[in-house]
Amino acid sequence: MSEPADPARPTTSRILPFTPPYAHDSLLAAFAAHATPGLEVTDPGTRSHTRIIAIGGSAVVATVTFHDDHVLLTADTDDPATLDRLVGRCRRWLDLDHDPAVIQRAFAPDPRLGPLVQARPGLRVPGSVDGFEQAILTVLGQQVSVAAGRTFGGRLVAAWGQEAQQGFTLFPTPERLAGVSAAELQRTVGLTNARTRTVLAMSEAFVGGLALAPDVDAQHARARLLALPGVGPWTADYLALRTLGDRDAYPAGDLVLQRALNVPSARQALAVAEAWRPWRSYALFHLWTSAAYV
Repeated sequence: MSEPADPARPTTSRILPFTPPYAHDSLLAAFAAHATPGLEVTDPGTRSHTRIIAIGGSAVVATVTFHDDHVLLTADTDDPATLDRLVGRCRRWLDLDHDPAVIQRAFAPDPRLGPLVQARPGLRVPGSVDGFEQAILTVLGQQVSVAAGRTFGGRLVAAWGQEAQQGFTLFPTPERLAGVSAAELQRTVGLTNARTRTVLAMSEAFVGGLALAPDVDAQHARARLLALPGVGPWTADYLALRTLGDRDAYPAGDLVLQRALNVPSARQALAVAEAWRPWRSYALFHLWTSAAYV
């Protein structure tokens, strides 16, 4: 259950409309499975998700509650500029500007995707609220179970995040993580040597100017990601769809995807998906959701 609002802080609500349908149950199931302790919490009973978000120099606790044709955004701030930025970020995070009819037309005739679209009409591709946070959590989740990735993320947030209101903790900044020693990071979070190097290299890259957001040069960002130790095509493609807004990004090397497609290699996963361009990310999330949240 979400924490109660702090009565000392103002609370403001905004209605965020979208074009129905919206498969919010599937999205909330994914949010709940991946929710990082201290950072966010999902309440399927109220169809809501609450998390802390850094907006400029402010820490905002925001709750998004799903209704049939809109999301109700409630935030503990009344600053107009902060609210405007928060609304834009939430729209990208929840893929609220997507027209589900586009995917219906594109995938309905497909023998593999047509039944999945019919089962979950309006399934969206989630974005992120912060490129650095998403990058580090993605690295922590590489080649481990979802539960292990959540545990690693929770340990990292508890150790180096900034405590904020309502019991939430802000995700560590790039500068904070870049200043942690490899030995301390490995010992506290429980990472391998290789994963520790990747987390520190990613943090240093963000300190040095790397940005992952929809308004950056996607090719340049991807090249910088691939130059980091421990970052391969899967990570770069996944971050492209979560942080850069690339709706054709498609991590063909993903094993869950390959099992869902019943193919043995990334090459064959790419070949199958050629007909799904330029919407391969939606195909990916339909296949992932069908495999993980049946």
